[in-house]
Amino acid sequence: MLRNWSRCMLGDAIVLQRGFDLPIQDREPGGVPIVSSSGISGAHSKAKVAAPGVVTGRYGTTGQVFYLEQDFWPLNTTLYVKDFKGNDPRFVSYLLQTIDFQSCSDKSSVPGVNRNDLHRIPIAIPRISEQRAISKVLEALDDKIELNRRMNETLEAMARAIFKSWFVDFDPVRTKAEGRKTFGMDAATAALFPASFEDSPLGKIPKGFQVGELGSVLAELETGSRPKGGVGGYSEGVPSIGAESIVGLAKFDFAKTKYVPHDYYSEMTKGKVKNRDVLLYKDGGRPGEYEPHVAMFGDGFPFDQACINEHVYRLRGRRPLSQAYLYYWLTSDFATDEMRQKGTGVAIPGLNSTAVRSLAILLPPESISRRYEETCEPMIRSILKNANESSTLATIRDALLPKLISGEIRVWDAEKLTEAAR
Repeated sequence: MLRNWSRCMLGDAIVLQRGFDLPIQDREPGGVPIVSSSGISGAHSKAKVAAPGVVTGRYGTTGQVFYLEQDFWPLNTTLYVKDFKGNDPRFVSYLLQTIDFQSCSDKSSVPGVNRNDLHRIPIAIPRISEQRAISKVLEALDDKIELNRRMNETLEAMARAIFKSWFVDFDPVRTKAEGRKTFGMDAATAALFPASFEDSPLGKIPKGFQVGELGSVLAELETGSRPKGGVGGYSEGVPSIGAESIVGLAKFDFAKTKYVPHDYYSEMTKGKVKNRDVLLYKDGGRPGEYEPHVAMFGDGFPFDQACINEHVYRLRGRRPLSQAYLYYWLTSDFATDEMRQKGTGVAIPGLNSTAVRSLAILLPPESISRRYEETCEPMIRSILKNANESSTLATIRDALLPKLISGEIRVWDAEKLTEAAR
């Protein structure tokens, strides 16, 4: 027995309680988080439980644990900690992440856990001072991951705002056409833009810009593949990226990682992911509806080596069209609407390669394309760097979590490890 640690059942350390009904028609606008089994699912004007709070799924999505620092409303698909019995709430949130929820499943058709079974799970729990010390170590890692996420949101918003200003709203051109001085742009960059518009299939565009088909500026467009029988039987190998992972720039849920064998990957003639590839969701949506999703990976994120399956396109543009421009064009409202229209009106919602190549794209002069790349490249590079750092920190956290909670690693050793990783 670890010194100053007590062995007991989970129900001796905390009390879990079912959440509360809140029909959609009864929800009032407000700033109180509504927590479902899958996380924050909206906001309400009234709170049901005071912060700090810890919530986990009761039905639907189980095993995820959510820590809340403000008053909240847990829905009836959740269990929330009603009584911490003097234990540190943050520590409790980490403790619950080590619980095997599958052992408490009620075995019904909808995934669920039984509260009473959870309460009977044996645990070891340290005194409050060590609980807080453990929480501090793990929280420092989570806080850095969250800071990187917020930084990436800001950086991508900046890159997208520049793209929209230059290539959607045409702010530099409008400003010059009206005889005004460009704001927030150096003179050399402003001089690259014309001072007038001309007609095009997309409407009024800056003079000297062109509208073409995406296929005319693509150097590569291909899908990948999977072994016969799928990838369900492989727990290691080369990561295979599917449609569920096409969610944005430098975003990837490592819990959903699937693999193909190394020998299968070595024989693949297409579908191997290259640095800064733009990935496009190909097909597999709900009947009668196609909702396009686009991602861009690179600089080792999410993997140094990976491939795509047959439900994903890999795209690379011809120079001077940059991958950043290609990504932001395909995620623009115009391109998204066109893809949605072309992908919905088919038997299986999605885009074939002919449809992808036929998508319209605005092509600025080479000088402006290169200036956009020069402007956005530092942002893209920082986003990918932050994503890689967060991936490393998450790996450290996930390795430390069960060892700290069980006492296998003590706090002072964990602090040395996390300090060395920074």
